[in-house]
Amino acid sequence: MNIVFLTTADAIYLPAFFDRVLRDYASQTRAVHIVPPLYKGQTVFRAFWRYYRTFGLRGVWGLTVLMAQAKGRRASIRAVCSRHGIPCSSVADVNAPEFVDRLRETGTDLIVSVSCPQIFKRELLDAPPRGCLNIHGALLPHYRGVMPSFWMLANGEREAGVSIYFMNDRIDAGELCRQESFEILPDETLDAFLRRSKALAADLLVEVLGELEAGDIEREPLDLTKGSYYSWPDRAAVRRFHEAGRRLS
Repeated sequence: MNIVFLTTADAIYLPAFFDRVLRDYASQTRAVHIVPPLYKGQTVFRAFWRYYRTFGLRGVWGLTVLMAQAKGRRASIRAVCSRHGIPCSSVADVNAPEFVDRLRETGTDLIVSVSCPQIFKRELLDAPPRGCLNIHGALLPHYRGVMPSFWMLANGEREAGVSIYFMNDRIDAGELCRQESFEILPDETLDAFLRRSKALAADLLVEVLGELEAGDIEREPLDLTKGSYYSWPDRAAVRRFHEAGRRLS
């Protein structure tokens, strides 16, 4: 099974995720492709400005500290790939015809999306014969959309989870194959929550890949009429987050 990962340039949470998965699946991973951590049409300045307007100076400072700590450890997805002997490259547009053609030409059997911010179009979804898996940090169909971890803490949820599903051309929709839940701790920061969620996601993905290899994977269509969807938080949501006793880091 030839696996290709599509992910984003995150040095805080994803290096540990990839290190765990590649310990078991380096021999079957053909490449890891990294896309910019930006939404369509968004510049770096606009991304920074939106984060500042939402989370304020304290939020920006906290993120800067986490990034500096990761840089001090020389943590990166590229470094993890290098240790495991996996080719790692940058790609600007995962839907570009030439990139999709390259995936086909190199015999990609399965694509795994890990926090990839770009929406997959039909040509990309149809390229690998085994499909495209996505990992979402919530118990789908609940908390579809952006930053589910933040929203669960802001809404005072006591249980969270991770979902892995086969994608279709709708957002956070398709066929669910595995879920795992965990308890949200009373004094947990968003940073600590995300680290636990990503660790659970890595272990769960290893299990799913094993089931896919063995041919006994289960698939169940997600019923979106029973779920919820959240967009980028506003300042009111951030106030509710803090009033619930939560901190970003």
